[in-house]
Amino acid sequence: MGQVAFELFRRDGFEKVTVDDLAAAAGVSRSTFLRYFGTKEDAVLGTADARGERVAEALRARPAHEGEWTALRQALEVAIEPYHQDPAASLAMTRLIRDTPALCARQLEKQHGWRPALARALAERAGSAGAPAIGQWVRASAALDCLNAAVDHWSDSDGRFDLVTLLDEAFAALGPS
Repeated sequence: MGQVAFELFRRDGFEKVTVDDLAAAAGVSRSTFLRYFGTKEDAVLGTADARGERVAEALRARPAHEGEWTALRQALEVAIEPYHQDPAASLAMTRLIRDTPALCARQLEKQHGWRPALARALAERAGSAGAPAIGQWVRASAALDCLNAAVDHWSDSDGRFDLVTLLDEAFAALGPS
């Protein structure tokens, strides 16, 4: 259903497509659609919550000797998997999200929910059973800001720049000098 929603939004514009349109295009009832996706935004961004947890799992799985900043950068490979699979489709999706205020806001809201999971994963890597330290919260937040800056720059370049390189550069900008 997510791909059907994306195609409709891309063709007709997010604001013009209704939940009824989405349900009809997917061949399901309105109530079935709403059971799977609570909102139109979630039809596009429904996998964002799961992706955040997958990033946290990848972070926990990083080698123990690896520094937090390096581990965060490597774990974010999970977040850019769609880019690796199909850069053109990923760029089109990024543009839809960035150009649609409701989608952009919803994505940032969902991504904000990744911060605690990433901070907890950093604390677990450090062997802490307690709450994450402020530094771990800051690094988790900064890592997500680096991701967003890289994606924005990549999108603004019309995909001419390599997203992985941009993400590496964003991390390097905040890394040890």
